[in-house]
Amino acid sequence: MSALTWIAAAALAAWVWLLLGQGFFWRTDVRLPKATRQGPGDRPPEPGDWPPEPGDWPPEPGDWPPVAVVVPARDESAVLRVSLPSLLAQDYPGRAEIFLIDDGSSDGTGKLARELAEEYGGLPLTVDSPGEPEPGWTGKLWAVRHGMALATGHKDGGDVTYLLLTDADIAHEPDSLRELVRAARDADLDLVSQMARLRVATGWERLIVPAFVYFFAQLYPFRWVNRPRARTAAAAGGCVLLRREAAERAGVPEAIRQAVIDDVAMARAVKRSGGRIWLGLADQVDSVRPYPRLSELWRMVSRSAYAQLRHHPLLLVATVAGLAVVYLAPPVALCAGVLTGRPALLAAGGAAWALMAATYIPMLRYYRQTLWLAPLLPLTAFLYLLMTVDSAVQHWRGRGAAWKGRTYARPSAAP
Repeated sequence: MSALTWIAAAALAAWVWLLLGQGFFWRTDVRLPKATRQGPGDRPPEPGDWPPEPGDWPPEPGDWPPVAVVVPARDESAVLRVSLPSLLAQDYPGRAEIFLIDDGSSDGTGKLARELAEEYGGLPLTVDSPGEPEPGWTGKLWAVRHGMALATGHKDGGDVTYLLLTDADIAHEPDSLRELVRAARDADLDLVSQMARLRVATGWERLIVPAFVYFFAQLYPFRWVNRPRARTAAAAGGCVLLRREAAERAGVPEAIRQAVIDDVAMARAVKRSGGRIWLGLADQVDSVRPYPRLSELWRMVSRSAYAQLRHHPLLLVATVAGLAVVYLAPPVALCAGVLTGRPALLAAGGAAWALMAATYIPMLRYYRQTLWLAPLLPLTAFLYLLMTVDSAVQHWRGRGAAWKGRTYARPSAAP
């Protein structure tokens, strides 16, 4: 057997493992169920049987806990007109208040937020600014810290039970907060996070965005994340409902103040401190931020890709090699097998490519995209490979983790 045939066989073995042994990452059924309003005699879900089927929901709690919604925002006026009204219009039976933290915006984000609150009404809104972050803090976590302190330190904030940390580009359906709190209470969860459905409108978004969530789930299989005894921990920073007691126990956000990938770091801190976490795909939470051009998607991925690899050159080399073998070798092997008439090479490459495309189909359906994008996953993976290498290059040039005018140092190099 030639070297390429061995590589194709290794790729096929990898895809068999990914299909069956990586937490069924490719499935898209890990979601919060849409609750139906049940009567007092209905059976509550068992701890090991959550999320429940819609008919298994217990009755709604009579006393809904107070919630503070914290929205860090930096130069977000372009998306705030869509996202903030959805928060103001939340149909939540308990007390809830929004704290929008204007992180040094230059586009009138804070002023626009106040105007929208006056126009739409709804939940009370407080707009404040934390000033420039102290050394060793990322801007977002500095804003989150200020928002959490503001929410729990004023008026009746002392009895705030949950904190909804949501990005400024995230739009929520009217009962989103209600269902998040309901899930946290019914399953005794300390952190409930939903991967917002990202915008998919342009050609580049169709090619890149579903794969972004697909790769994230491959790295952090949701089923593993949701197992209390599993080490895997992750969250989606756009929508995180966090129990206040769990945040204090885990030392959040102080314990993760330098984290560029703050959502995963938060989930790890909560889980390591004994908290129960849950992560799934969203049906009621959407990102309204557009990425119409490849350059914008490129920056979105590359700003944190090397941080995901802990800024380690050997991990970068291993990642590039892994992507090449698992995603790029199958179509190359299939084409080479056709051209050279080598059945073993053709069969191994074709089978690996077919498994790859099959695992991508559920995510494409979730995003309501044509299934013809499934065979193009190797092309998308190649773009992600280039983005990862570019992320490392930008880091070595001192421009790593750059976002909205700020560049963050490697954590060990931070003051």
